[in-house]
Amino acid sequence: MSTLEVIPVPGPGAEDVVVAPDGAVYTGTGDGAVLRVSHDGRRVERVAHTGGRPLGIEIDLDGRLLVCDANRGLLRVDPRSGGIEDVTDSLAGAPMRFCNNAAIATDGTVWFSDSSTKYGVTHWKDDFVQNTRTGRLARLGSDGVPEVVLDGLAFANGVALAADESYVAVAETGARTAVRWWLTGPKAGTRDFLVSDLPGYPDNIARGSDGLIWISLASPKDPVVELLQKAPVPIRRSVTKIPEGLQPKPKRTIRAQAYDDAGTLVHDVDLPDATYHMVTGVREHDGRLWLGSLHEPAIAVVDLP
Repeated sequence: MSTLEVIPVPGPGAEDVVVAPDGAVYTGTGDGAVLRVSHDGRRVERVAHTGGRPLGIEIDLDGRLLVCDANRGLLRVDPRSGGIEDVTDSLAGAPMRFCNNAAIATDGTVWFSDSSTKYGVTHWKDDFVQNTRTGRLARLGSDGVPEVVLDGLAFANGVALAADESYVAVAETGARTAVRWWLTGPKAGTRDFLVSDLPGYPDNIARGSDGLIWISLASPKDPVVELLQKAPVPIRRSVTKIPEGLQPKPKRTIRAQAYDDAGTLVHDVDLPDATYHMVTGVREHDGRLWLGSLHEPAIAVVDLP
């Protein structure tokens, strides 16, 4: 494995990454900026500002960016002009609290996640520890009306479509799984797992140029967290009220895995590098693995073997 290259950006928490056809990499940061990083990492420029908290980011069919803003909902951003178009900020007749990640089908259908109906992005730990299971996977078709397809998810997070679009997968961070909703074939309209019992807590997921589903693992499985999620509700609610220094913390790891359509592990990238941590975004593109982080003011890239 090549050495990880860390590329600083002018903003905190470059949470997700997407690679454009020209090789440029886009990310969003905690200060509301949407940034473009040149393919060689030498130039970083702000192309827009959402006024919220951009998380998941995708390239739309017309070359615009589809941004999941945790505070504003689904947005379309023109990277050339900086113009921002509101797509939807509500789901099932109520405002979304935590729009998180998306995938776009070839017909323009948008599949996206809403992590919680209880807590927003600034209180993500509350939902994660309390295990509210109010996360949702939704669909936005040509009629422009979003509909819930799956609910009851344990912190719904990353979303990805199979290469043949036979299924859509959504990560359950709290349950350490990737749930699969079948769109075509004999299983259409049913759910199962692409993978269960992941070795860590998945965040964003994405289909790579290699056709595999890549899953970022923000932190390894934590026995304390596992116990807390099963504890009585009053105990779970009290955990995030104690001082920050006493709360469970993500371990400093750099890890992402790739699975084929049978749920078989194909790649396990686990890098012992203290210069970067909490990988929440992952995108394989032409043999390179681009990474984002909820906490780091940087993106990173490493060449796959």
